[in-house]
Amino acid sequence: MRRRDSALAVLVALLWGTNFVAIRTGLDSVPPLLFLAVRFVVVCVPAVFLVRRPVLPWRDLALIGLFTSLGQFALLYLALHLGMPPGLSSLVLQAQVLLTVVIAAVWLRERPSALQRAGVALGGAGLLTIAVGRGLSAPVLPLVVLVLAAVSWAVGNVLTRRAGALTAPGAGLGVTVWSGLVVPVPALALSLVVEGPAAVGAALTHVQWQAVASTAYTAWLSSLVGYGIWNTLLARYPVAKVTPFAMLVPVFGMAAAAVAFGERPHALELVGGLVLLAGVGVAVARRRGGTPDPVVPASTAEQALTSPVVAVDVEPATRSALEATDLVELAPTPSPRA
Repeated sequence: MRRRDSALAVLVALLWGTNFVAIRTGLDSVPPLLFLAVRFVVVCVPAVFLVRRPVLPWRDLALIGLFTSLGQFALLYLALHLGMPPGLSSLVLQAQVLLTVVIAAVWLRERPSALQRAGVALGGAGLLTIAVGRGLSAPVLPLVVLVLAAVSWAVGNVLTRRAGALTAPGAGLGVTVWSGLVVPVPALALSLVVEGPAAVGAALTHVQWQAVASTAYTAWLSSLVGYGIWNTLLARYPVAKVTPFAMLVPVFGMAAAAVAFGERPHALELVGGLVLLAGVGVAVARRRGGTPDPVVPASTAEQALTSPVVAVDVEPATRSALEATDLVELAPTPSPRA
């Protein structure tokens, strides 16, 4: 890659990594489900009038949005609200890459490669180590909720793959914006039921600047700017040259959380995180001598709605002359998403 484009890829990882800190900051003054509804209003308007709708049935867009956007981010925001550290969250959410491999193998009958199977096993061991370390120092419930967010994201990845949503130029951003339309109304309805009209009214009538800045960052910088740059890079280079930069997301996320909140993972959590990240790296690695990566026009993250994209090679259950390359999101935007 050219030096300028490498710098842009690092910038995107920075935006997506620090997105977790931005979300956590906004949650100090806005209930999580209401914050999610507001964020996706800002993501989709006015972008929905400027970005072409993907050539997909509304049902497919709704299902992708239900899992990749609503399910993932509602659970992510809830996990952060319950006390899951944002830096550690940016790392644990990478488990969605491994979960996508497993779900695609079961649902789409796509046979994982030996490297993918090894990566899933290694990542599972890392996740278990994090759970043990977390249980020794804090409640495990936020971690469980975060893993469910990764499961929802992984299901969204498989739905996106099955629908063939990422085949047209610019489709990644289109899927992000148009599938995000399913988020605001259900999220607001859930907020009114779970968080209560009083909390919703207080947050909307006493808006703090931290919430405004957090919403602007997560919606515009993390989702739209980050995603636009990422898709542009995927249009220029093979996915194997672009996606390794996504491994920097938890690095920036944990560094930002350390600076902003003084977050210091316990030794066992840190070891488990490194093992999990190694598993992700193994799962997305390419075998030597394999088919070269195709140049793809665009793709979904975080994110997906706020997150990077990772190329995962799978071997079809029935041997075919065609090799399938699945594009699945790697982490946040966000998460916020990430």
